[in-house]
Amino acid sequence: MQKVLLQLSLILALSWQTAFAKAHHEPDSVYLFSYATDGRSGLHFAWSRDGGNWHSIGNGHSYLRSDYGRWGSEKRINAPFLLQAPDGRWHCIWSVNEREQVFAHVSSADLVYWGRQSYPAISEGDNFLRPVLQYDNGVYAITYASANGKSYRITTKDFSSYTPAAEVPAVSPANTTVHLPGGTVTGQQHKVKWEVVDGLIRAYGRKQHESSLYGETTRQDAERFAGLKPVQAKLTIHPDKAMPISDLLMGVFFEDLNYAADGGLYAELVQNRGFEYALSDKEGRDKSWTSKHSWSLKGDNASFTIDSAAPVHPNNPHYAVLETNTPGAALVNAGFDGIAVKKGEKYDLSILTKDAGTKLRVRLVDGQNNVLAQATVNTSAGGWKTSRAVLTATADAKDAQLELQPLSKGRLSLDMVSLFPQKTFKGRKNGLRADLAQVIADIHPRFVRFPGGCVAHGDGLDNIYRWKNTIGALEARKPQRNLWGYHQSAGLGYFEYFRFCEDIGAEPVPVIAAGVPCQNSATGGGGQQGGIPMEEMDAFIQDIIDLVEYANGDANTKWGKQRAEAGHPKPFNLKYIGIGNEDLISDVFEERFTMIYEAMKKAHPEITVIGTVGPFSEGTDYNEGWDIATKLGVPMVDEHYYQPPGWFIHNQDYYDSYDRSRSKVYLGEYAAHLPGRPNNLETALAEALYLTALERNGDVVSMASYAPLLAKEGHTQWNPDLIYFNNTEVKPTVGYEVQKLYGQHAGDQYLPGAITVSSDREAVRKRIAVSVVRDTKSGDVIVKMVNLLPVAVNTSVNMPGMAASDAARTVLQGKPDDRDVRPVTAAFKVAEEFEVELPAYSFTVIRINAK
Repeated sequence: MQKVLLQLSLILALSWQTAFAKAHHEPDSVYLFSYATDGRSGLHFAWSRDGGNWHSIGNGHSYLRSDYGRWGSEKRINAPFLLQAPDGRWHCIWSVNEREQVFAHVSSADLVYWGRQSYPAISEGDNFLRPVLQYDNGVYAITYASANGKSYRITTKDFSSYTPAAEVPAVSPANTTVHLPGGTVTGQQHKVKWEVVDGLIRAYGRKQHESSLYGETTRQDAERFAGLKPVQAKLTIHPDKAMPISDLLMGVFFEDLNYAADGGLYAELVQNRGFEYALSDKEGRDKSWTSKHSWSLKGDNASFTIDSAAPVHPNNPHYAVLETNTPGAALVNAGFDGIAVKKGEKYDLSILTKDAGTKLRVRLVDGQNNVLAQATVNTSAGGWKTSRAVLTATADAKDAQLELQPLSKGRLSLDMVSLFPQKTFKGRKNGLRADLAQVIADIHPRFVRFPGGCVAHGDGLDNIYRWKNTIGALEARKPQRNLWGYHQSAGLGYFEYFRFCEDIGAEPVPVIAAGVPCQNSATGGGGQQGGIPMEEMDAFIQDIIDLVEYANGDANTKWGKQRAEAGHPKPFNLKYIGIGNEDLISDVFEERFTMIYEAMKKAHPEITVIGTVGPFSEGTDYNEGWDIATKLGVPMVDEHYYQPPGWFIHNQDYYDSYDRSRSKVYLGEYAAHLPGRPNNLETALAEALYLTALERNGDVVSMASYAPLLAKEGHTQWNPDLIYFNNTEVKPTVGYEVQKLYGQHAGDQYLPGAITVSSDREAVRKRIAVSVVRDTKSGDVIVKMVNLLPVAVNTSVNMPGMAASDAARTVLQGKPDDRDVRPVTAAFKVAEEFEVELPAYSFTVIRINAK
């Protein structure tokens, strides 16, 4: 509460500052000062009446931040130079770092909302430092210093095309140094109308007000709702005014993050089976991350090396070589945190071998050196051939290892060492971990977005995810570095994704890079600078067109044949393709996205292309992305936002005013985040509350998926996640329970209604939410009610025309910080009018049986 009061006091002070100016005959003009401090905090402003006494605007608030470089310390505004053009538009340029021959430019009409950033490259000098921007007769001149001790100048009329750099005498930045309450700073001084400063002050005030609202948590509820008695509510439903909504609303988004694929959903038990781990996977930070990772030699009189001469396939260039002098030594794989096996279950072993023809003993051994399973396989002399065996576990174990022991001396080359449980999801070969896949299936997702968000557009051009690298024989697939800092074997590839979607009755929604890598890339010049060269774009677009043929083409087509040869002659019936993910909406992006979209519209008008509007619920990328979608007529856009619970409480009307004639929305990534990032009942109820609004707006919001989906314990890079797991357990969160309740109780009609509550307090009303839908296939009506208050809500429900019926009531309730509560279901009776109590901090679902 003290924090809230402090924020309100600050808002009042800002309002007083504006009122003070008005009361004293607000000046025609004042001085505005623009500056940066450490670079990472962005562009700041101060103002003064006389150029001597300065007032910080927003207490050092950042009105502009750089998008160049990786997240964190690399995104810097160094030595910004701000200039107002004669047309009134402001232009800001800055040095992005001390290394690259690149600078940044962005413009704004009001210094509050900034347009697209661009990062032009310079041709002269070692780098771009201490820029000066000047304007003369329609031409902008940019003079900059370089580490080589020289100065250069380029000119432009439009900040799109630039003249070549020419060496010039050094130019002083003509900076001013002023004294602020926080210290002495250096920047540019401008003479502006008071309205400019007033706009900056008001914008900061709005941000602070929003921050105060969105920062509300249940920790303040005891004080916020002191003395609140149980609330009385009346809900009137209008079944006769039913409106159609999307029947694809609830889905899941899979990304290979937190070891979600290898060591997770993908059922392979051998880690680094192809000996392709590389130092570059972890950018050299882990010196053990090599082709030998997870492998070791047990015993004497033998050696273990890595070779790449005459590999099984160019995409899989490395393999292991065992030189055995005296039999007894074994090559051992530790698995992913050990190999978990179950008594009586069978495991399929396969190994590619060449060189000496010898017998190879294969064993599963637990941490106490007990042999759990054993078999002997024959290897053939000569070229690469596959050896197979079935291992049956004689006991349970969490920490088994796989041993490969040659029984005679000589050289033996091995690759693609694989151990798969026979009990995969749906019994599929090269399939998915059964228990983990089933928990996902239990959500009843209507679609699956894959193979990821950031993973799809990759860390630089060479890391863009290419679907063609992930199909066909396992040894021919091309593994690569995972953007999240580990290795992708591509064993879980596009064929497996499509098959999983089919197995659970979900629409496949693959996401393809929009011709640009992640804007936070470590390589390629700040990400978007690394757009695919235009001369390569036709081939890139053809790959996307080929994907449609792979998924939907007849078995006689080139790519449809490859799908059929993989074991699926029938088409997968692909309907949706996402193009782009959270991209920086730059000119580089727009040019490439437009090319892809127009080509797809021409080649496959039956496919719904899903565009992107950046990673946030507002701002430049959001606005610019929507502008592109509207201009091109993109049928659907992918919105993302991770927000505190307070944001979801205070933005339940977010989609109410969306223009129904424009693009539909896929809310591809969202989650409620509290400090410390728990997945608890508070975050789950905030999401449940917001999902009632998505159902209400199901005519414009076509799809929604929480993110991220999976996280392996001990390897979690992002919290919160929906489902945590280790090698033997799957641990759904309370947030998962909300998603499952919505997925299992979805509808394709929305039944409007009106709710009135006994309290006139907005804070009370905003924490009670209701959605009523009908599943026309079953005829069932589902009432969802969320109570995010510390007291019960006694609700009277009126549904005209409803006869006395059987129903099931499911209640998820507990304390806000509970992490392991589970829903409880019981029989329930309903009629045209009935009563239901919504417990404090609860989510209630009543499914009314149409029969």
